[in-house]
Amino acid sequence: MKLALMGDLHYHEVEDAVPGWLEARNDFYRTFLNRFLESEADVHISLGDLTNFGYASELQEVYDIIRKHNRTFYHVLGNHDLYGSTRREVLEISGQPRYHAITTEQAVLLFIDTAKEMDFADWGGWVDEEQLLWMEEMVKASGTRPLLIFAHHPVYNTTTNSTKDKGSIHPSIEMWKILSLKEGVGLYFNGHTHVDSIVRQNNWTFVQLSACLDQHGMRVVEVDQDEIRVSAVDITDPILPKTAETLYLHMKHFKHNPNARGKDEDRECIVSLSLAAQPMQGEVFLK
Repeated sequence: MKLALMGDLHYHEVEDAVPGWLEARNDFYRTFLNRFLESEADVHISLGDLTNFGYASELQEVYDIIRKHNRTFYHVLGNHDLYGSTRREVLEISGQPRYHAITTEQAVLLFIDTAKEMDFADWGGWVDEEQLLWMEEMVKASGTRPLLIFAHHPVYNTTTNSTKDKGSIHPSIEMWKILSLKEGVGLYFNGHTHVDSIVRQNNWTFVQLSACLDQHGMRVVEVDQDEIRVSAVDITDPILPKTAETLYLHMKHFKHNPNARGKDEDRECIVSLSLAAQPMQGEVFLK
């Protein structure tokens, strides 16, 4: 099984009064998304902040580009996706559930919602009780099969900057109470902090992706019988660096991070699957 992941995209509205901004935005995002979605993978995943403010226009425009490729695409909600629209409105446009699980022949995939709705003062993460109970049941049910969780916010005190104020799921949410129930291998993928980072804690590997405007690239996750490989893939079209500076100099609610790219060990890893996964009863396989 092969997965393609991108970090915070921040597709945004532009002001017509700024010369060249609209053209730069269209060139950057169409090029980036075309390369991302042209990559061969069973599933393509956005780790949240797909849009910059969650305006209906932003969501509709970015999904127009995405849907042209006819890919299996999942988008976990980020805080920026829920600033300008309600959760219900965003999910209606995306056509996706708020959170859900997929069981494949190789692994169990959980897509969770860590974003607060229209909370401009607090961009940190939160997980409600209903979802926590669901997660607990899914972690237990995964048994020794590899478990991959996709979220926007990191777990507190894991990846780089996850201990900063509003930089993670709130520390009061006992995520480790649930994660510690996992038998075998677990991987947790997130964005939010705009810096590459990979951290191993206990039987979990936490993989954090930077923002697409800062690092023009993606991650490819390959799940085999013996290991899970996370590889960094740069998107090298010359139009991307030429247009990105125009975007982050003019767009609101985004600050360029020139130090987003981590070392090799912050971008790629191999996780050994030491426990043989056994089939789960009543599982549904992703074709």
